[in-house]
Amino acid sequence: MPFSGAQERSNWIRLRTLILLRWVAIVGQLAAINVAQAVYGLRLEVGLCYLAVGASVIGNLIAAFVFPPNKRLTESENLLMVLFDLMQLSFLLYLTGGLHNPFALLLLAPVTISASVLGLRSTVLIGGAAILMVTFLAGNHLPLMLEDGTVLELPQLFVFGNWVAITIAVLFMGAYSRRVSVEIHSMTDALAATQMALAREQKLTDLGGVVAAAAHELGTPLATIKLTSAELYEELEDRPDLREDAALIRQQADRCRDILRDMGRAGKDDLHLRQAPLSAVLSEAAEPHLGRGKAIHFDEHGEDDLEVPSILRKPEVIHGLRNLVQNAVDFARGQVWIESSWTEDRIAVRIMDDGRGFPPHLIGRIGDPFVGGRRGEGDRRARPEYEGMGLGLFIAKTLLERTGAELHFANGPDRAQLADGPRVGAIVEVIWPRKRIDAQHRDNVIPPGLNQPIRI
Repeated sequence: MPFSGAQERSNWIRLRTLILLRWVAIVGQLAAINVAQAVYGLRLEVGLCYLAVGASVIGNLIAAFVFPPNKRLTESENLLMVLFDLMQLSFLLYLTGGLHNPFALLLLAPVTISASVLGLRSTVLIGGAAILMVTFLAGNHLPLMLEDGTVLELPQLFVFGNWVAITIAVLFMGAYSRRVSVEIHSMTDALAATQMALAREQKLTDLGGVVAAAAHELGTPLATIKLTSAELYEELEDRPDLREDAALIRQQADRCRDILRDMGRAGKDDLHLRQAPLSAVLSEAAEPHLGRGKAIHFDEHGEDDLEVPSILRKPEVIHGLRNLVQNAVDFARGQVWIESSWTEDRIAVRIMDDGRGFPPHLIGRIGDPFVGGRRGEGDRRARPEYEGMGLGLFIAKTLLERTGAELHFANGPDRAQLADGPRVGAIVEVIWPRKRIDAQHRDNVIPPGLNQPIRI
């Protein structure tokens, strides 16, 4: 199941990680205070500065000893940790010159962290608190002074510039970090869904191999058992020489037992199931959607009367094409066309429907995760149960590109009126280099040999 929202993502952050980062900040703060005094001769409120740093030390020690190191923080716990760091840093800047202190830029760190790992509400809260702290420090702080009493301060124009720069940086860095974080997590969730779909398709394929292997492997021994048992039934009573047949029955029964045991452990991977004609693969991909009330038409043609190619029957290909067919059936008014063509260099599949097509403003984003494809107001009224998130097309695109395919999304022209109906809806074209998917290509030829147990 894909993850959803920052509430779950915040639980990924370990308390140990934040404790380690805070120790780094504590060491840096202590080093800055001591260097400012010993090297630059600044007069600081050392007691209050050490009090501020000591608060972080005490908080770290409590967190380290009270909670387990592998504890995952919740949304509210993460918010409190980041808010505490923001307040502690603001207090330290108040004691050391406010915005006259070049380390005031460090106020951006809590905002960036919250935008990356927390929800929108928490990020807005941290960003607002940071802006309030910057505004307060612009006019309220203890001055930076040398040992001789000289006050170190910037002109008010520079202080105002620092305030504007930090405020804009808080807004920009927060929005930028959040946007990037949302994109990364959306892609992670979608890839997780893709892996689950591929694993499911692989299991279905393995199950098909098991069934085919059972029919193939058990046919001969079961037929032999039936034949010999029939003979024994008629002749064993007065023909003791049929002991040889009885021994044969036992031998074949043992063979059946061994086959069933092997199938129960892992199944069989039938070499013949690893490839199939292109038309058969397309029929298999469309088969679950043939009875959904939409007419699905198949059309195939090759260059110069080339034979129908036999392609690698990969789970990625079947599941990817099946998702594309499902999307076409979902949005078609009544007709779906699946066209296949091939040349010496490439194999192409085109899936079309007579629906409304893709929204023009989303054509460039089709295939991205969590992009609602063709969900208009009329669609919502006609099919209120449909809840598309764009994952189907993303999964199909990801799986098919993994096999070397290139996908193109477009809308059909209004004038495409053919004998079996107008093809004015969405068009998805899948193109493979023939060497990547043709089962007869030298790099893809399946070697002869015995069927091997499936390794799951």
